[in-house]
Amino acid sequence: MDSRDEIIEHLLARKLKRPLLMLAPMAGYSDLPFRSLVKNFGVDITVSEMVSVNALAYANAKTLKMTEASKDEKPFSLQLAGHDLEVIKKALDKVEALSHVDIVDFNCGCPAPKVSSHGNGSALLKDLESFVKILRFIRANSSKKLFSVKVRLGFDKKIPKDIAEAINESGVDFCVVHARTKVDAYKKDRIDYESVALMKEIVKVPLIANGEINALEDYKNVMAITKADGAMIGRGALKAPWIFYQIRSDSLEVPNLVLKSIVLKHFEEMYRFYGDFGVIMFRKNLHAYTKGLPNASEYRDFVNRTKDYKVLKDSIESFFENTLKLEA
Repeated sequence: MDSRDEIIEHLLARKLKRPLLMLAPMAGYSDLPFRSLVKNFGVDITVSEMVSVNALAYANAKTLKMTEASKDEKPFSLQLAGHDLEVIKKALDKVEALSHVDIVDFNCGCPAPKVSSHGNGSALLKDLESFVKILRFIRANSSKKLFSVKVRLGFDKKIPKDIAEAINESGVDFCVVHARTKVDAYKKDRIDYESVALMKEIVKVPLIANGEINALEDYKNVMAITKADGAMIGRGALKAPWIFYQIRSDSLEVPNLVLKSIVLKHFEEMYRFYGDFGVIMFRKNLHAYTKGLPNASEYRDFVNRTKDYKVLKDSIESFFENTLKLEA
């Protein structure tokens, strides 16, 4: 039994042998090149960027590209968002043909106004009856092995107990809980792991904790408080995709020489996947990778003006080699 089958079987049995590590879906970031990179550091499950059921149902070309996965992404989770059952059914019909998709994840937590204002994402937490109805509908109309849901603690107020009970009624195999409400957005002072711990006591399926896990110590703290079955990491993996390795090895060491190799591999994957536009798209990733390093501000200014693949590649080699010398 390979690692993918083992993870799937443990989730179906609702019992995990070790904490599960997941890469969060992040719009504009968790594309195939980044997920493929992170998979090398020991993440168990990678999740696609959030995919609109409307765009998927009507075969939007850009959306179809978002559903692709690398050969190493096993298991691979495709995250959907929407609320109209008829459109959800059409989208699920498309998903049925995607043999590389192991998990259908449904987003009930996105706080972005352009998502929630249309009744999607975290807006579904305002009507838990509809929340349960939609999740049951997906369960009944998908043959994929696993089905999960991602939620927050509520919309404009915390209702962790009610959401936990709704999850139990929904038929999902596991859930991911972000430790804030919709209106809390990503404010650090609003994080509430105690409410996640309360939900963990109630839900009958594995619960994965999410929110402000940016370092090894954060992970240890969250797991100690919540007693969760695993952790989903998003923004913390942008600057340090090796955070999953650090968690597995209980170590903080990542030499800058390794960092250079990681950045170059990610850049080359972006160029292979997106072509010349990948050079421009990679700017935001370089901003994250260089944050806090010597001369990072000047380098980011250079990056923002560069469109040539070879020029940027050479600059990455030079910048990280010089950083290694400065910190030696």
